Amino acid sequence: MGKRTNTARWTGKMWRIDVQQDGKRKSFYSSRPGRTGQREANAKADAWLDDGIAARAPKVADAGKLWLHEVEVTTCTTNYRPTESRWRNWILPAIGTLRVNKLTDQDLQEVINNAYTAGRSRKVLKLLAADMRAFCKYCRKAKLSAYIPEDLKIPAGARYKGKTILQPADLVKLFNVDTTTYRGQTVQDEYINAYRFQVLTGLRPGELLGLDWADIHGNTVNVCRSINIIGEETCGKNENAVRSFQLSTLARHVLEEQREATGGVGSVFHILNEQQYYRRWKAYCTANGLTQCSLYELRHTFVSVVKTLPAGEVKDLVGHSEDMDTFGVYSHALTGDAEDTAQAVNGVFLQVLKNA
Repeated sequence: MGKRTNTARWTGKMWRIDVQQDGKRKSFYSSRPGRTGQREANAKADAWLDDGIAARAPKVADAGKLWLHEVEVTTCTTNYRPTESRWRNWILPAIGTLRVNKLTDQDLQEVINNAYTAGRSRKVLKLLAADMRAFCKYCRKAKLSAYIPEDLKIPAGARYKGKTILQPADLVKLFNVDTTTYRGQTVQDEYINAYRFQVLTGLRPGELLGLDWADIHGNTVNVCRSINIIGEETCGKNENAVRSFQLSTLARHVLEEQREATGGVGSVFHILNEQQYYRRWKAYCTANGLTQCSLYELRHTFVSVVKTLPAGEVKDLVGHSEDMDTFGVYSHALTGDAEDTAQAVNGVFLQVLKNA
């Protein structure tokens, strides 16, 4: 069976699409202007290709099990788990009983619309759209369907989930108070330098856990591994996660204190796992009256503080691609060279702490 991997194109007079199946090539046309004509030509091609698909293609629920198994064996656990959850909670209830070769853009759009109506964030809606496109691609590869989603839209009113960041008064406390409460007693917080270093560098929580002293050479930090939420060592969230950056003066001072406390061998911060780290961070916030925020929001705090710096410099520091909207996603309201960037970061933090 052939499968359509392209879409109709306007020739100047009409829409045309060329497809091939079992060595036979055919062209389909539509003279209707606009996207209506494009969809019509594509539908004709799909109908012809569908002739090579089994008369009773599997239901979405059955094909979905096979697709999820492929996701599980070809990606990491931390990607599979949320994908499976979105499938089970949003996609399966809406289209699970439909045949894969009968799906339409409207069927998939309703999944997104239902999640939007339920108040899910723009990020979740985009992930749902990506999941369904990936599922349809799997069905085409498995010769279960020739359907290609072409017109899925994220509702204009969808917004990214609001984030909480540390405010200047919180930062003053963070950099001046070393103690926390443990079993009713005021004690030294063993992770105080981890909190400070994460705020000063914008490291992801997993990158902080995976940082070894061997990764630090003078003023240069090489980020080359991450420990995920279930304790697995990975190469990081994406290809941009592996990176190097220069330490600001404040960050270097924090590391010097950590080296004196731990001896500078093996793991930098000796954190057992992310869950324990988060519990200790929450306890520190409660004990010292800091705004409660997540570990990942310490990264948001960093980007918010340095948002006056050039976007290109900040992308390199936090491991974002060129097309990532770093400030749009990570920056929130506050009440040339690698060394230049490091000192610029240092100056911004000193100014915030001084003004607070």
